[in-house]
Amino acid sequence: MKQIQTSFRTIEALDETVRKIRQWSRNVLGSVVLIQIYTEILDRQYITDVVSRIKKSLPDAVICGCSSNGNIMNGDFAGDSFVLVSSFFEYPSTKVEALSFDYNDMSQKEITESLRKAVAERPWVTGVQMLSKIRGMSMTKLCEGLSELPEDLQIFGGAAFAADLDNDESCVFTGDKYLENGIVFVLYGGEDLHINTRFLTGWKPLGSYLHVTKAEGSVLKELNGQPAYDIYYKYLHIKNDEHFFFNTLEFPFLYRSNDIDIMRAPTASNQDGSLTMTSDIEEGVLARIAYGDPWTILETTHEAGRDLLTFAPEAITVYSCAARRTFWGNKEVGKETEVYQMIAPTSGFYTAGEFLRTGRIVNQHNVTQVIVAMREGKARSLPEELIHTENKEFEGKVSMINRMATFITATTRELEEANRRLQEMAVRDALTGVWNKTAYFARINKINAGEQKDFAVAVFDMNGLKGINDTFGHECGDTALQHVANNLRAVFGEDNLYRIGGDEFITVIDRADSAAMTELFARLDRELEKFNEQEHIYKSPLSISKGYSVYDSAEDREYIDTFRKADNAMYRDKAEYYKLHDRRRRN
Repeated sequence: MKQIQTSFRTIEALDETVRKIRQWSRNVLGSVVLIQIYTEILDRQYITDVVSRIKKSLPDAVICGCSSNGNIMNGDFAGDSFVLVSSFFEYPSTKVEALSFDYNDMSQKEITESLRKAVAERPWVTGVQMLSKIRGMSMTKLCEGLSELPEDLQIFGGAAFAADLDNDESCVFTGDKYLENGIVFVLYGGEDLHINTRFLTGWKPLGSYLHVTKAEGSVLKELNGQPAYDIYYKYLHIKNDEHFFFNTLEFPFLYRSNDIDIMRAPTASNQDGSLTMTSDIEEGVLARIAYGDPWTILETTHEAGRDLLTFAPEAITVYSCAARRTFWGNKEVGKETEVYQMIAPTSGFYTAGEFLRTGRIVNQHNVTQVIVAMREGKARSLPEELIHTENKEFEGKVSMINRMATFITATTRELEEANRRLQEMAVRDALTGVWNKTAYFARINKINAGEQKDFAVAVFDMNGLKGINDTFGHECGDTALQHVANNLRAVFGEDNLYRIGGDEFITVIDRADSAAMTELFARLDRELEKFNEQEHIYKSPLSISKGYSVYDSAEDREYIDTFRKADNAMYRDKAEYYKLHDRRRRN
């Protein structure tokens, strides 16, 4: 696999570029020539003219491309409006084909179904590249449809954009179609073609988790029950004005979805306090504001570069979010892509969104780099010296924001843990570690509110606690209560057990019938028997009076009705216990 990357501004320069490509195609023994065009110019006639001139000189080439927010050539930001990337695949087994679909004619579901059929008809396909318009659209259905394609199929790509970030217009095209509202798929395959994909952000989480309490598509309405914009003003003092988008580029949201970290950036703050995001965000997820630090980002890209050495690519494509270009600026943005050029010819463009399949799921990313490496044939050995920017160059250069963010993250984690422990202490019994009366009443309230109707209640009361306290002291009595709690916990589970008084315990069990409760009581007897076989200082075995009742909708109106029957059963059991034991030991 060989590649030529060129840029041009005029038709005359294009003609000279095409002449060189034609000459290369004659000299390189190849099976396929793929020409990809990335352009900041949204001029249909001009783009059509460019494509037709290339097609006329190279009629057998596969041609595709899209508009962009900027282009990447030779691992750096390309200042020219047009970048032309010509890939020459040399192995006879390698195949490449481009398909295009118009969103005006087909739904996302119909498009993915057509793609599925096309892939099924072409068993050689191992990778699918996508170039799509996304501004003003939800791509959720498309991603869901693409996720249904065979799991071993790699799917990757970027969303077309415009040079102006506020412009929703964009285009995608092939050798014979120009689409202002469409999608292009490039199918790759062959037994000698190898594809390696990955994504990275370099942005790190900052502060506490925020609960997405209300969202609709790409509109994030509420965080922690408050208007979403309030978070940006409260913590970062970012105002709701014409500069909002640029001021928040460094601080997108980071959340977990489909087992990976997804970034979502706000593009606008609306009058009602909601935020319009770059793509859909799921209601109910936990998100954190993230921050971008140049040295952290560069370390991440260099780690990716070192990982790619083993794969030994012959060409690398980078789909990088336009937000990253804005974050760095044109003069500096090449720093996060130059490492790939050290390994292989690197090209790409700045996108309105990035796509990558991870596992089975195709995800839409934002503020992210999607990196696609390709080669034909076996991997050659690449020396580590290719990446000549070593870790030591980063030492001592960690910026203040990185140090402060690390400090804030660590202190936030400590505060969250302390708060968790305080909340736990409020509902835990300090002596036995089981739930306390506060937790018990919360459970009752849920039952009475109708959240649960199929349950059983068991009531327990330790026998002879007063005798232990009087004979051996209250410290020994506390130890006995802990032993009782441990035996109950072993049978009825940590989540179901409550201590509501001195030696009184209750368990509430979901979906339990009389047979199940009888078996659990028998298990408790066996646990106590095993415990009492051990040596301890008590003069008589530990004993527990017990009773249960299963909720009966015909008799029980509220929880208290079921509880009373269980409590009465426990007192009957206690009365039987004291028929056999000295009443003076009765507590």
